[in-house]
Amino acid sequence: MKFTNRMIYFIGVLLCSVFLFTGCSTKQSADYRTFHKQTGNTNINNSDAMHRATMRPYDVFGVRYYPFVANVGDVFDGIASWYGPDFHSKKTSNGEIYNMYAMTAAHKTLPMNTVVRVDNLDNGRSTIVRINDRGPFVAGRIIDLSNKAAHEIDMIRKGTAKVKVTVLGYNGLVDDKNAPSVSTVEKKPKVEQIDVVEDVIVTTDVNTNVGVPIPNQNSTKPVVGKGKFSIQVGAFSLQTGALKTVNDYKIKFPSRKIEYSENGGIYRVYIRGFSSYEDGQKFKENNSLNSAIVVQN
Repeated sequence: MKFTNRMIYFIGVLLCSVFLFTGCSTKQSADYRTFHKQTGNTNINNSDAMHRATMRPYDVFGVRYYPFVANVGDVFDGIASWYGPDFHSKKTSNGEIYNMYAMTAAHKTLPMNTVVRVDNLDNGRSTIVRINDRGPFVAGRIIDLSNKAAHEIDMIRKGTAKVKVTVLGYNGLVDDKNAPSVSTVEKKPKVEQIDVVEDVIVTTDVNTNVGVPIPNQNSTKPVVGKGKFSIQVGAFSLQTGALKTVNDYKIKFPSRKIEYSENGGIYRVYIRGFSSYEDGQKFKENNSLNSAIVVQN
């Protein structure tokens, strides 16, 4: 069969169209199945359909973003900002309702329900949040914190802060058995090793050789509970883990008020009653609570 120049032209156009519409580009949707699993946590939206939609490349202000799956332990440096009243009660990218008092954040490319630790490099304060939105769409900024999370690392007044973001886990969990290993992910940024235990987002072991001794049952020493600052000693995806930790810490520190609170599907355990950030830091250091975080109430 003899091909004319006109026929060759149309064949070329047809082939180009096939390549375009079958996604034969160098950037494709990340496979959410490498990290996704159902956890039974009804407080968050973690559906297959949501992950399929939010892991696709997307465009904002003429810039294309490509969501990707990082490794647990990956560390990213950049600028954090925060968003609050203007977005409160509006839908987030994963279909939830934004609550500026919840411990959540927006990220341009990490999967929804990724749990990250955010360290403020200006003052040393840290917090743990769950990604449930996309943003911030400003050059140089890597994460947009909720109002509550921004308060915890003391960046409300300044508006932005230099931070280190560490990936702790997926699906609102840490130690997620389905989270990808280094060998399953193409992108391999700097990795910082962290210690986690099953069903726990972050926890701190208590040194039993230091701290307040356990009094006898007849002790009437008052429990200290008032104060502007607390020490977060654990964060759990399951309430049972938080309850057990509360009981353990009440035995170790009977003169302190120990309690948990649920926010954004995560149960956090606190030691209450510190008058200042420095007071909490001193207690933390004296009792070898190395992985704990001092937060403002």
